[in-house]
Amino acid sequence: MRVDLFDFELPPELIALRPVSPRHSARMLLVDGDKPFADRTVIELPDILRPGDVLVFNDTRVISAQLEGRRGEAKIGATLHKRVDLRRWRAFIRNAKRLKEGDRVEFPANVSAIAEQRHSDGSFTLNFQGDDPVEVLLERAGRMPLPPYIAGKRPTDERDKSDYQTIFAKEDGAVAAPTAALHFTPQLLDALDARGIVRETLTLHVGAGTFLPVKAEDTDDHQMHAEWGRIDAATADRLNTARANGNRVIAVGTTSLRLLESAATEDNIIEPFDGDTSIFITPGYRFHAIDGLMTNFHLPKSTLMMLVSALMGQERMMAAYDHAIAAGYRFYSYGDSSLLLPDA
Repeated sequence: MRVDLFDFELPPELIALRPVSPRHSARMLLVDGDKPFADRTVIELPDILRPGDVLVFNDTRVISAQLEGRRGEAKIGATLHKRVDLRRWRAFIRNAKRLKEGDRVEFPANVSAIAEQRHSDGSFTLNFQGDDPVEVLLERAGRMPLPPYIAGKRPTDERDKSDYQTIFAKEDGAVAAPTAALHFTPQLLDALDARGIVRETLTLHVGAGTFLPVKAEDTDDHQMHAEWGRIDAATADRLNTARANGNRVIAVGTTSLRLLESAATEDNIIEPFDGDTSIFITPGYRFHAIDGLMTNFHLPKSTLMMLVSALMGQERMMAAYDHAIAAGYRFYSYGDSSLLLPDA
């Protein structure tokens, strides 16, 4: 499909630079089949869902993956985006023309890494030196990797260390938050429990590639970056049982959705999963694992805009975004939410 079909004009003032407080007070656009759009709030989610519905969350935790260092006199910026092994990470490099294989990059707090390998996309594999775990080194030398549409407008600060983590964050490894779950609070979870809504978790370590623009003119020519994820056998069994019993599985965030769909068979069975996925969902895709999606508002011409269009229809989603813009919804990572429920 043509990428420009997923383009729209967003007023810059609708890009949220901070989350609302409390988080569950964010607005939520309900797109329920062909029914009229409904302006709700996240705290109303338990009233909208049915008892027995299953919400699937991503429990990845964002690490301090943004680094500023030097190779000699040259300034080098690094954004880690995928773990290779215990000491090596793939990283997007700023000022990469000043870096070659074998160079040592010195970061603050006596943290250093060797640029081991340059890849075809311009990224490098960095081998972090020393005996301390890489996560410890990143806490010393790195900062929270805010998305470019926020970082370009204000500096990262102490508030972001908590604002950019979900209540479910447990497994270190993401360099971007699964932002749909940022709206969840203890109060909202209690209300969901009281309503009989089930919660399940999986892990997908979100990479910085999620923010890369689609530069191709046609979706067939876009290459997705791989991300690592895991669904254990017990979780897969419970999700399959829920759907077999007629209950809906609703992914909280596109990261949860993409991993569920990566793990699903053509027969709509969710299998255990442990490995990389580079699934790219565009209109025409048939969903096998989910019955709905809760997600924030995405960038124009992005792979995630294509994903939600695959779920609800391209024209329907463009109309929903027109409604959201006219109604003043807040966009992107710290912005408002939407609940997308396709017709069965």
